[in-house]
Amino acid sequence: MTEKSLLKNIDWKLIFLLVLISIIGVFVIYSSSRYLPGNYFVRQIIFMLISLAVLFIFLTVNYRKLITYSLYIYIVLVGILVGILLFGRFIAGTKSWIRLPLFQVQPSELTKIAIVLVLAKVFASHKDRFVSRRRGLFGASLVLVPFILTAIQPDLGTALIFVVILAAALYLAGLRTKTVVILLVLAVILASLGWMFGLKDYQKKRITTLILPQKDPQGAGYHILQSKIAIGAGGMFGKGFQKGSQSQLRFLPARHTDFIFSVIGEEFGFAGVAVVLLLYIVFISRLFSSVKKSRDRGGVYIIFMVAVMISFQFFINVFMVIGFFPVAGIPLPMLSYGGSSLLTHYLAVSLVLNVKMRRFVNI
Repeated sequence: MTEKSLLKNIDWKLIFLLVLISIIGVFVIYSSSRYLPGNYFVRQIIFMLISLAVLFIFLTVNYRKLITYSLYIYIVLVGILVGILLFGRFIAGTKSWIRLPLFQVQPSELTKIAIVLVLAKVFASHKDRFVSRRRGLFGASLVLVPFILTAIQPDLGTALIFVVILAAALYLAGLRTKTVVILLVLAVILASLGWMFGLKDYQKKRITTLILPQKDPQGAGYHILQSKIAIGAGGMFGKGFQKGSQSQLRFLPARHTDFIFSVIGEEFGFAGVAVVLLLYIVFISRLFSSVKKSRDRGGVYIIFMVAVMISFQFFINVFMVIGFFPVAGIPLPMLSYGGSSLLTHYLAVSLVLNVKMRRFVNI
């Protein structure tokens, strides 16, 4: 089969779901930000069109080549993260962004793609039942560097996703029970040290108010309480498009980004939430079912890590807005406002499509 005949092997259903979720996001962003300066929904449309174009461009590059050059991609993005910490300016309390003439870029988002590719390179040649300690530690060390650089920006939400991607790769590679126990112990130790020395006071408040947000209703618990009010106020069919009191009267913070799911709950009610959840479940299920379509281990790792990454962000965001998880700054994939996040997820899906469409070529 030639490269020219690959077009018919593209998973158009997956692309349809991706674009449909994004379009829903544009409408909700318009509703939740129409009183804010900046035309966020127009920007999101532009981001979506650019991301879709980049998706198709990346489909022309064989994913095996991307894996081959993944270490170089990784080094470039890590270098950019270092540069941001040294020379970047604080924007919204973090050194996470690069200012360009027309927009801002968040390199830590794109680093997710680099980590997926470089871990696929590290573990693709592994064929034993259990991953060796040396290979596992090497993969972990590759993730540790951007994890630290991102965590001290500080952006713990994105840094946490790096760890999830690593966990997905290690799970697929095979971990011995002893290794799992050691990792869990290390996780507890690192979490304790992070609590004592790493987390800032406002981050600790986010965690403690998860259980009792009403103890600080005007401070750390404000986001969670307002989010719960918004979702609860929606009832069965919601208050209607652009008619949500929490979002339209600006009681709900970050309503076009991290808490966009709360706006859906308020304006479209349980019915709207159910439709969105169903779309995500179908989308994520299709990602996981694509794993068996790969004909090589590199492709298997790519699809599985992408599926875990997107599903983790989806569930954490939903749990966050209903008060089951601390406010961690993790947006809802494809739906929340943000060009870097949208581009990253389109690139991630492009990798999945890339593997599937070349399943009869890379044999």
